Amino acid sequence: MSTLLVDIEKYVFNLLNKTLDNGLVYHNISHTQGVVEKVIELADNLSIDEVSKENLQIAAWFHDTGFISGPENHEDESVKIVEKYLKEQNFDADRITLICNLILATKMGHKPQNDLERIIVDADCGHLGSKDFEDRLELLRKEWEAVCDKKYSDEDWIALNIDFLTKEHKYYTDYALKNWSKRKDKNLTSLLKKQSKLKDNLLKFNQKKEALKIKKNKSEVPERGIETMFRVALKNHMTLSNIADTKANILLSVNAIIVSLALSNLLPKLDNPSNSYLITPTVVFIVFTVASIILSILATRPNVTEGKFTKEDVANKKVNLLFFGNFHQMELPDFEWGITEMMEDKEYLYGSLTKDLYFLGLVLNKKYKILRLTYTVFMIGIILSVIGFALAFKMQERGVL
Repeated sequence: MSTLLVDIEKYVFNLLNKTLDNGLVYHNISHTQGVVEKVIELADNLSIDEVSKENLQIAAWFHDTGFISGPENHEDESVKIVEKYLKEQNFDADRITLICNLILATKMGHKPQNDLERIIVDADCGHLGSKDFEDRLELLRKEWEAVCDKKYSDEDWIALNIDFLTKEHKYYTDYALKNWSKRKDKNLTSLLKKQSKLKDNLLKFNQKKEALKIKKNKSEVPERGIETMFRVALKNHMTLSNIADTKANILLSVNAIIVSLALSNLLPKLDNPSNSYLITPTVVFIVFTVASIILSILATRPNVTEGKFTKEDVANKKVNLLFFGNFHQMELPDFEWGITEMMEDKEYLYGSLTKDLYFLGLVLNKKYKILRLTYTVFMIGIILSVIGFALAFKMQERGVL
């Protein structure tokens, strides 16, 4: 790469990074670098002379610099920027005019008039025939929303790009037609599949909407849906609770075994002065193991409540009769009366189910927080213990301890 091109790259890089709007997530330095790479690829494969190749690269570097003044007519602004820069470098006037015409050739809808214009036009749209086409497309969509206030639904956006690929865009150079058209066709096929999928989803949505309207008049259907929802949700909560208890029990058992082994094998050896180097790692080992045991117990320890309610509580719907902690000390007749009252009041029944689900969630949250902490303590303890024992043995070998 010539010194001139290195200087131009640094100039454009600094210019775009310092002054470009943050909303321009597509027309940024990354896009410019991509166009330069495509220009070089095309020029190398189309036997372009070195001067023309350099002109193409200069035009590619500067073609989107006009975005620092906004997206409107940015090509004209880019021409002004490149003219000023090249005049300061004492460029020939004819060569400056040629480079400016190459930049203007990147305007949407422009028909290239010569081989160099065909190259830069194809390079500017090289992403249409690349694997990252959809990623670049999403960046362009975000840029239009942020900078141009153009917002599209998924359906409209896909339709717009399908229209562009099929009706407005085409490659002009033989190399691009041969090497990029196949991938462009794959990208178009992908958009067509997405468009078809969106249409199918919309059709299914409308069908479901109509079906719901029909079912709305059947009172039993919503009842079944609510019951299924509560049944599935409560079952999932109980499953998660069982998983948490199982994990806590595993940790409890493992740490209990570790403590037993430590007490039976390690501690008796510490009476011997020659084994004093084992005291510190052993203490660390046992402290973290005991901490893990305590946390495992806390994660599974039940919380027992008073277990009584009054008729006033039932009348005011303040008690959840579905939770054993609210009735385990009540007499059977009182409990049967409360359940009967709840079953006759649909609002009270669903309210009790909702509370039951909510408080189960709170218990699960507490269990998993403690369980996560337990695993963290256990992991740190094992790591520190292994490191401690390794260092102790090493220092003992060297005669430090």
